[in-house]
Amino acid sequence: MVAKRVGATTGLNSFQTSGCLKVLFGRNPSRLDAILINTSGGLTGGDKIDLTLDTGDGTCVSATTQAAERAYRAKDGWANVSTQLSVGEDSTLFWVPQELILFQGAALKRKLRCDLAPTARALIVEPVIFGRALMGETLTNAAFHDRIDINRAGAPLYRDAIRFDGDVHRHLSQTAVGAGAGAMASLIYVAPDAEAMCADIRQHLPATGGATLLQPDVMALRLLAEDSMALRTALLPILDRLTHTTLPASWRL
Repeated sequence: MVAKRVGATTGLNSFQTSGCLKVLFGRNPSRLDAILINTSGGLTGGDKIDLTLDTGDGTCVSATTQAAERAYRAKDGWANVSTQLSVGEDSTLFWVPQELILFQGAALKRKLRCDLAPTARALIVEPVIFGRALMGETLTNAAFHDRIDINRAGAPLYRDAIRFDGDVHRHLSQTAVGAGAGAMASLIYVAPDAEAMCADIRQHLPATGGATLLQPDVMALRLLAEDSMALRTALLPILDRLTHTTLPASWRL
């Protein structure tokens, strides 16, 4: 998907989709709102999804998911998800998918790369739920390899890699890893007001969250929570601040 500036707003320059991934577009006069839908209902072994989004220059684009994504038990091989984001000069991207839920027996490799122009602005968040707590599920046998690479003007800006294999619940129970957390979110915010936003957000974070400035205009945040509800309760106010209360409506359906 490639966006372009159309007068005072943002429209599509080119768009192509196939397989289980579909996209709906919301009605927003100030930006292009894309809602991603996995029509297969989730991910399992052997599945592969590749997504490319290029904002073009001078645009504003928001991308989210219709609902939480699910990684089911993988009987044979890995599920693979690859996302390539490019944010042009004087453009803004809100990459705000809803939660990924890992089921017992899941095997998922996921990677996201974002290339920012020097004057680009971006909000990137990836929430993850480790098992269905309300059903009494704990992840004693699952695999999750996740990588986020963000570059600006061709230079590395942020690198993050998470790898869980086997008894994920045991790993997360360790004090130095998750202290018993059942959910987490990673967030990067690149914008001129990052320093001010970081100072404000720190005042409202729970004890299991932390925000830091990597550069004067780059904030990194990690949030741990007991379960999906606790994560949403802490995360939604942060996303509202960073999107100036324009978070896609699907987050509240």
